[in-house]
Amino acid sequence: MLIFTVTILLVINTSPAQEANRRFKILQSSEMTESQKDLVKSIQSGPRAKVAGSAANSGGGTVGSPFNVFLRSPELGEHLQQVGSYIRFRSSLGFKLNELAILMVARHWTSQYEWFAHHRLALQAGLDPEIAEAISKGERPVKMGSDEALIYEFTTELLETKQVRDQTFAAVKDRFGEQGVMDLIAVAGYYVLVSMVLNVDRTPIPGDAPAPLSPLSDRKAGSR
Repeated sequence: MLIFTVTILLVINTSPAQEANRRFKILQSSEMTESQKDLVKSIQSGPRAKVAGSAANSGGGTVGSPFNVFLRSPELGEHLQQVGSYIRFRSSLGFKLNELAILMVARHWTSQYEWFAHHRLALQAGLDPEIAEAISKGERPVKMGSDEALIYEFTTELLETKQVRDQTFAAVKDRFGEQGVMDLIAVAGYYVLVSMVLNVDRTPIPGDAPAPLSPLSDRKAGSR
């Protein structure tokens, strides 16, 4: 089970120009339907409420993205936030390996906000900065432990080939069990959806920070 002790500082003011580029405006409580308000309460009454600065705690009864986009389909959003809550706080993989997989998905989708939000969390969880740097460039990290290498190989194959080789599956299953395999598939799949949501929304990077990810060529993006 994950022990989540990291403080997240993600809710930073964005400029009017940045907000104008956002496709799903931040809904204020006064603009929400009862179903949307119920979803906000559900999100903010869960474990995310204990994380300072989380997108779940934007203040004034509002939520940041991806939750702000989830509000547009409240019933679906409730199911999604429950899946996300499990992945973030109860996954069998452990926080560092979870964040490694999330960074890989963010890089694959060039999801700028996802990388911005999770890069610092990955480092705080103990991921070697050189591993994160290599992933950001679309390169295979050199300095990986055995567990990190397993997560990297499985996630790379799943994202790039839509399949996983028998030997990779067997290695991950032997190390993490069938639950670990399912949890790894889930973190990859959920954060693909989150990356899609953030990219479609054009969720802005807070402040004046530049986009953290550069475009990758097709050849480099598939580099193993």
